[in-house]
Amino acid sequence: MDTSFGSNEHESNQSMVLGSHTRMSEFSDAAHEMGRKVTDAASRAGDYIEEKAGVVGEKIKHLQGKNLNEIADEAKDYARRKPGQAILISAAAGLVLGFLLRNSRRVF
Repeated sequence: MDTSFGSNEHESNQSMVLGSHTRMSEFSDAAHEMGRKVTDAASRAGDYIEEKAGVVGEKIKHLQGKNLNEIADEAKDYARRKPGQAILISAAAGLVLGFLLRNSRRVF
């Protein structure tokens, strides 16, 4: 009777080890897949940022040759054509400036 109990215990232990190995393998595969997804997302984000930085650089070059009156006139024309976007852009710019100014007061 002891031998059958020992045999069952051995099979149970072996099953636990194999089950644990299977779970670790599944965990490892899932971790590798998540790593690939993160790498892919980071690559796409880098490409997006690079593209947008190029657009911003072109806009800055475009604005360097103009005086403030020309820039103000273009802004007014844009606001007339797309008032909703102009309000959103103004609000975003105000938030950014507010955060910058608030943080600069904390430094001193």
